[in-house]
Amino acid sequence: MKEFTVKAIILGVFLAIVFGAANAYLGLKMGMTVSASIPAAVISMAILRGILRRGNILENNIVQTIASAGESLAAGVIFTVPALIMLGLNVNIFYIFLVSLTGGVLGVLLMILVRKRFIEDEDKILPYPEGRACAEVLRAGDEGGEKAKNVFIGIILGFLYKFFALGFHFFKDVIDFLFKIKSRLQLSFDNSPALLGVGFILGLRISFLVMAGGLLGWFGIMPLIQTFLPQAKDLMPIEIWDKYIRYIGAGGVLAGGIISFARSMISLFSKGKISLKGIVTPKDLPLSFVLIGTLIVYVFISLMPQFKQNFISGIFIIIFAFLFVIVSSRIVGIVGSSSNPVSGMTIATLLIISLIFVKMGMKGTAGIIAALTTGAIVCISAAIAGDTSQDLKTGFLVGATPRLQQTGEFIGVFFSAVFIGWTLFLLHKAYTIGSQALSAPQATLMKLVVEGVFKGGMPWELIIAGIAIAVSVELLGVPALPFAVGLYLPLSLSTTIGAGGFISHFIKKKDKGVLLSSGLVAGDALAGIFIAILIVAGVAIPHLKLPFLSESPFFASLFLILLSLFLFFRSK
Repeated sequence: MKEFTVKAIILGVFLAIVFGAANAYLGLKMGMTVSASIPAAVISMAILRGILRRGNILENNIVQTIASAGESLAAGVIFTVPALIMLGLNVNIFYIFLVSLTGGVLGVLLMILVRKRFIEDEDKILPYPEGRACAEVLRAGDEGGEKAKNVFIGIILGFLYKFFALGFHFFKDVIDFLFKIKSRLQLSFDNSPALLGVGFILGLRISFLVMAGGLLGWFGIMPLIQTFLPQAKDLMPIEIWDKYIRYIGAGGVLAGGIISFARSMISLFSKGKISLKGIVTPKDLPLSFVLIGTLIVYVFISLMPQFKQNFISGIFIIIFAFLFVIVSSRIVGIVGSSSNPVSGMTIATLLIISLIFVKMGMKGTAGIIAALTTGAIVCISAAIAGDTSQDLKTGFLVGATPRLQQTGEFIGVFFSAVFIGWTLFLLHKAYTIGSQALSAPQATLMKLVVEGVFKGGMPWELIIAGIAIAVSVELLGVPALPFAVGLYLPLSLSTTIGAGGFISHFIKKKDKGVLLSSGLVAGDALAGIFIAILIVAGVAIPHLKLPFLSESPFFASLFLILLSLFLFFRSK
């Protein structure tokens, strides 16, 4: 069966550029991106199988592999590079290309080292919900029948649901219930078919661990902050999360990531000796290619004048990239790419690397550029690694060749890197990055972190508190990473994931539910991409708001309850 064909590569590159541009705008405006793997798979099937009538499941898999690299690379870039623009520093398109290409290539190279461990050896431990969902979509399109029916019911329902919420604004896309006792408490649900489906695929334990982290942050720590900090008394819950809880969560993600990294390193030991045998299989690109490629990237980072690095700081970049490639690859195996807290990993990197650079005497503008360049490369590496992991899981489930997918990732990274700089400057010229139209919330946070370290004012107490919480949770025998992810993310994400896991607990045979959930994830992602494209194209989406009802959380809750009931009864 043909796999790595010219038409698959061309279509994949085109979709990578389109999804990269759409997600760049979405991320700068809303601080979030949407996964492109499933939408790319659906579009690929529609073109290759539907219009050309020549494609097969493996070609469609290569298309989504290449295409999703554009979305991931865009996420890494827009979370970091705009911070340099907002600081008034000289950033050009060539610099963005170099950072994007370096981070993307490094992410793919380092992820190859853990592919067998995470994708094959821990197949039953790490579900990779979006990777499985994408595989089910590809299989359904290839096989047809009842499988296809369940998947495509989910796709249609997920698309319409998301479009009515986020496009037409018929009901709220985030459901908030605000309670006022002595302090303000807020219970939130993201009105998202994708998160409900992800929770179902993850199951009860993991989804509840994520939700537990969110509940601790919003109902445990937040009331204490409001009670004992006078300056926080009049703040809204989302503002307290932004100013305090997010830093605690970043510390938790840092500690959970280091613990996860240590465990992964221990797995490389065999009877007290480091064993490299079997890490990279004959199905992957060769180990020599990975090691030589990483060495070339290291030398490139250290010598390029635009990066403001040297051979010592270059080592730190490789170390942090390797750490968070492993963390990112493992996190998406638990909660999926859309909930991957890449910005939390980047904050942790910036905190540590900025301190190191200050101690090394790298201060002022050069130090800030060096720190943010480090953060950008690590952020892009982590984002690409998470995406590559999901793609390789999809490939593993449909019988694809890993080395061809890895080659496809490199192609997607290169072409996305060529165009992402032009996209960023086009958006900056049209709307101004940092303005109300393009607030770039994640990049603004990175700017504050770097300024806090180099100029003072960083809330180290909150970071240390997060580390202590993660370590304590781990000592209780509970995996710290999914808990810390829930602590870092907004509560609305983790509660909807938890709801999906709760539904799955009552379903004995989950095959139907997994197929339907896969469709919900796909439909949600397709709607997100479609809305982003309409926004970039300047197409006005009419609002279908009903007086009083459309802004009511109870009205929106009714739709989420109906969707949950449909998932439950359809899955039985």
